[in-house]
Amino acid sequence: MKTVIVILFLIFTCSTLIGQENSTSKKLYNPYADAKTDISNTIAQAKKENKHVFLQIGGNWCSWCIAFDKKVNETEELKKILTDNYVVYHLNYSKENTNSELLKQIGYPQRFGFPVFVILDSEGNRLHMQNSAYLEEGKGHSVEKIKEFLTGWTPKSIDPLNYKE
Repeated sequence: MKTVIVILFLIFTCSTLIGQENSTSKKLYNPYADAKTDISNTIAQAKKENKHVFLQIGGNWCSWCIAFDKKVNETEELKKILTDNYVVYHLNYSKENTNSELLKQIGYPQRFGFPVFVILDSEGNRLHMQNSAYLEEGKGHSVEKIKEFLTGWTPKSIDPLNYKE
């Protein structure tokens, strides 16, 4: 009887932990969001704040997508660069919703795999599309490579006034 209780307790504990992990992941991408409206609002916010839009495209099923987001948010330097210069939107790509029409409009970024990143200016024009594989090092994402990527596409970094002779 004690063995049965212990086994049931272990099953309950594992189920609870798995459920918590999945509920955390589900917060990153919303397959049921009105992404077109959300991106329009994100662009408007970027314009108001003089920032660019950082689209992280992927899904809750994608461990690399979750790992990238975690890396950026747990590394203060990266988090600061991102929040100071970008308005972030997590665009879902999953079996529930591929957002194919939106992805078509921004040049089919899914061809690079996931996550994939698209930088839009404050008017909604695509400035850059980034294959995340180039930001990897070893078995994860490189802080230095992410930093170089993020700083290379800030509003300040592409402002022509910074390059006047």
